Amino acid sequence: MPIPLVLFAMTAPLAAASPQAPPATAAPRHFDRPFISPMGEPFRPGASGDTLADWFHQADRNRDDVLTADEMEADAARFFATLDVNHDGEIDPDEIDRYENAVAPEVETSPGARIAQARIENRQSGGTSGGHGHGGGRHHSGGSYGGGDSGEASDVLDDPIGGGRFGLLNIPEPVASADADFNRGVSLEEFKRAAVQRFQLLDTSHAGRLTLGALEAQRATTIAASRRRHGSSAQPSEEDSSSEMPPF
Repeated sequence: MPIPLVLFAMTAPLAAASPQAPPATAAPRHFDRPFISPMGEPFRPGASGDTLADWFHQADRNRDDVLTADEMEADAARFFATLDVNHDGEIDPDEIDRYENAVAPEVETSPGARIAQARIENRQSGGTSGGHGHGGGRHHSGGSYGGGDSGEASDVLDDPIGGGRFGLLNIPEPVASADADFNRGVSLEEFKRAAVQRFQLLDTSHAGRLTLGALEAQRATTIAASRRRHGSSAQPSEEDSSSEMPPF
């Protein structure tokens, strides 16, 4: 019949010209893995799929998508209060043991890594001691991780260990390492001072502010560099991606 042929001739060019919609893709899930904040607070994968973002938005108190040193210091004080269970103004050895065993056991490191860490701290402190232990010698405090006067996180070991495997800085034990005076306890002032110093380590552009995008890029670069050193694939290792954190 002539009419259907005419209609087909008119609609065929329109159909051919209509662009094909791209297939729907899932929103990127940047780091669907455990995250330990610069001050040692653990975050587990949840509905957001981005544990780094969970910490960032928690610390960003005024919700302006920018993190300042003051906000990071305030977030450190909040976390300090949860660790100071006896409310005496100091995270003592027993409370550090609780942190390492119950709150964030991911900060545990191998014996070899702990020995290497103690040697570096001994060298940086002038060789006056073999490391100041917390919790029966499992971990060592030290100013070399943004809690004291010398050294930076990148000076510790080539590969992240302990909490450094899940964070932005290679700080094996973020809480105990804020003990700047090596008295086996961490005061609120030490913890807040460490927060500011670690903010400065993260603020590589010296802008006085951190954005989530910049921190995500920094973390991705660190993870990729570690994988390249070991010749691993682009997929996260089982240890990196599936480590479970207990509820806290």
